[in-house]
Amino acid sequence: MLRPYQIELIEKARDAYRNGARAPCIVLPCGGGKSVIVAEMAKSATKKGNQVLFLVHRRELVEQIKRTFEWWGVDMNRCDVMMVQTASRRISRLPAPDLIITDENHHSKASTYRKVYDAFPNAKRIGVTATPIRLDGSGLGDVNDALVVGVSSKWLIEHQYLAPYDYYAPSIADLTGIKIRHSEYETKSVEKAMLKTAVFGDAIKYYRQLASGKQAICYCVSVNHSIAMAEEFSSAGIIAEHIDGTAPKADRERIIDDFRKGKIKILCNVDLISEGFDVPDCECAILLRPTKSLTLYIQQSMRCMRYKKGKRAVIIDHAGNYARFGMPDADRKWSLDGRKKSENNRDSDDEVKVTQCPECFYTFEPPNLGRPVCPACGYIFPKKERTLDTEEDTKLEKITGFTLDFSSPDDCKNMHDLQVYAKKMGYKKAGATFRQDKGAG
Repeated sequence: MLRPYQIELIEKARDAYRNGARAPCIVLPCGGGKSVIVAEMAKSATKKGNQVLFLVHRRELVEQIKRTFEWWGVDMNRCDVMMVQTASRRISRLPAPDLIITDENHHSKASTYRKVYDAFPNAKRIGVTATPIRLDGSGLGDVNDALVVGVSSKWLIEHQYLAPYDYYAPSIADLTGIKIRHSEYETKSVEKAMLKTAVFGDAIKYYRQLASGKQAICYCVSVNHSIAMAEEFSSAGIIAEHIDGTAPKADRERIIDDFRKGKIKILCNVDLISEGFDVPDCECAILLRPTKSLTLYIQQSMRCMRYKKGKRAVIIDHAGNYARFGMPDADRKWSLDGRKKSENNRDSDDEVKVTQCPECFYTFEPPNLGRPVCPACGYIFPKKERTLDTEEDTKLEKITGFTLDFSSPDDCKNMHDLQVYAKKMGYKKAGATFRQDKGAG
């Protein structure tokens, strides 16, 4: 049965068609139930005798979507579910669709999708995504003509459709000098930084400290890193398994089933358990992969937020991804035009104002007037906030907000902030930040 906000979103999509749109894009946060929305649309179309083509970008999703559609009552004699690569090769043999539905619609600017779209110009189209934006910041205006935006992540949490969460960001790896290729961190250089004994040890330590006994999904940089991380967790007495798309289907199903039964505590992977991949409920997400992809960050960090009564998810970000994108449930303004590079992946056009308590490291939005008081421990802020004096002051922090743009060292609260500021100012080392800005030698 559809939830009220899902019904409303389908009606908004129909209104978009009525107003002349031919290819709207539905935007709904991770965990909002996009699969049943498109299943309902496919069911309605096939019931009217229309032909539907549903496109996915990974083979692991095909059978999963087919099961969902069959369960929902879609007439599968009038619905083809296939990888976009397969569809682009079989265009001449495909029954002409009346409706093309694109899963994870932020991929739809790729040439394979366009080839299918161009082959069936009379078909109506609709896509679904949590993030209608490409890795390079470009929008979807050349493949979609309307955005149909649903409820926010905050709304889903408030109305108990997503679990609330605690966010921690213990930095455990030096990412200085990591190469960037095709708008993303280069795998080999990040892998080298992450395949270190200290990184393994701290990841295990913080899991025990913050989420001991909870089932977790650990996102790694590469297959080698994922395998090594699973071995380290297991050696420490925490049962873990690595899983990737190249493993035989029977092995993947066994691992997922063991995770579902609680036999496995940590499921390590690269990006298999991200876009649309169905896994059992978990309570913790461990982020060991720095990324410049907002889509990847949101999908991985929110994987643990499936709702269960009494549940509070834990997100452990070892890669500083929150500083690039903000919190997973931050309110974001979407546009078919995408984002300008100058916006630097901020959550909105307005800078997010936050304050971090120097005593307990709780982060919150300060009042517009008056001296801030920490809502967690009661600390009363002096007129001028304390600054970080030494690199040794770096501690584990619970993150509930952030300041992305640091105008001076006084804005920085920890070593990670200093590194961000140093990079902005062109300094080679974060440790030199205070000396250069203070005029010291």
